[in-house]
Amino acid sequence: MANLEKQIDLTKDAVYIVRGGKLIQIDNPPLGFGKQEISWQDGKPTHVDFKYSRKL
Repeated sequence: MANLEKQIDLTKDAVYIVRGGKLIQIDNPPLGFGKQEISWQDGKPTHVDFKYSRKL
């Protein structure tokens, strides 16, 4: 198996998923407030649910 490597910017706040040898960056909440729930099946992430809110 090949050694796969990626570089990420550690000064940037972000959430990443590694799946199938690929690095996937999860979108940030568009309004700055929100939740990200990652669902797993058989030890692998399957999908991400987003919940956003707007602070008044």
